Amino acid sequence: MLLRLSSFFILVLGFMAPSAHAAPDAKKLFTTHCAECHGADRLGRMGPALLPQNLRRVRKKKAVGIILKGRPATQMPGFAEKLSTADADALVKLIYTPLPNRPVWGEKEIAATHSIEVKASDLPAKPTFKADMLNLFIVVETGDHHVTILDGDKFEPITRFKSRFALHGGPKFSPEGRFVYFASRDGWITKYDIYSLQVVAEIRAGINTRNLAISHDGKTIAVANYLPHTLVMLDAEDLAILKIIKVTDRFNKNSSRVSAVYQAAPRNSFVAALKDLPEIWEISYLKNPPIVPTGLVHSYEKGHEELLSKRIQFPIRRTPLKEPLDDFFFDQSYRKLMGSSRDGGKGVVVHMEVRKEIAEIKLPGFPHLGSGITWTRNGKRI
Repeated sequence: MLLRLSSFFILVLGFMAPSAHAAPDAKKLFTTHCAECHGADRLGRMGPALLPQNLRRVRKKKAVGIILKGRPATQMPGFAEKLSTADADALVKLIYTPLPNRPVWGEKEIAATHSIEVKASDLPAKPTFKADMLNLFIVVETGDHHVTILDGDKFEPITRFKSRFALHGGPKFSPEGRFVYFASRDGWITKYDIYSLQVVAEIRAGINTRNLAISHDGKTIAVANYLPHTLVMLDAEDLAILKIIKVTDRFNKNSSRVSAVYQAAPRNSFVAALKDLPEIWEISYLKNPPIVPTGLVHSYEKGHEELLSKRIQFPIRRTPLKEPLDDFFFDQSYRKLMGSSRDGGKGVVVHMEVRKEIAEIKLPGFPHLGSGITWTRNGKRI
């Protein structure tokens, strides 16, 4: 009898043993540790979307290391103290799994979110408060999703209002300084009137957005998206859609997230950094833009462009690179661009006129070249 009981307990323990080493619950782990930054639907919030099409450049083994050790350059913490290697493996398997229904965010979906809160004709001609309009601070509070307009003389709030979720920290201003444009990480673009302290218009231009830029004449807004892979052009007057540009290579085979878009005023254009394609895009925002050849080119001679291509609005001028550049800045002439890639460990100088790389310099770590600047000291460019 004792032998039979012992056999019974061994049998029971044999069935129980696997539960002690059960496979990690990837969905539960994601909800607990990842959803706050990357969204419960994996479409991105403060952090980027975690989908196979966004992770093409990251090997799965490297992704496990990022989860456990973190990525200081993006302020992502490591989770080695909370997650095992098996947990990280399960999370990587999850994020490399396509969603059952791939999200669609095209012209129809964007247009459905467009709202005009106040007509331009109803806006006041002068500010509704007393302050030096050239000495105001716009404080973006990412922690609790509010914006404060601060009097720069008194350091006192003029107003504080609730914003969209996780605004990008670099709002853009209209040329005269009256309007400010905000971009949220989940794609909302907001036009705010500082004179009357109210939202004028809104539209959701993407699902996961990086930043926006405004043309130097204050007429056009460009929105850089991680998801979908698009650049969205908006009318700065009311945020109406002007054009949606799918970000693909010239053969329409591979697409890319847009790391950032910048204004290049002397060039009358926007310049976009692409995350997944070794190209820089320059897009003219002129009403009568130059013709940009799109096929095989035999001559760039001025006056012969019509033989090569048609004139279109927001033409794309591509500069090929050895590898993608995450961000960059320009020299004062805007003829040269200095950029870096997240994994390259080097800086690259690109000549915007001849459209090629002309120099490289080793840059250990990950310098944020989007914050770079050049100036002249003792006759020497620094």
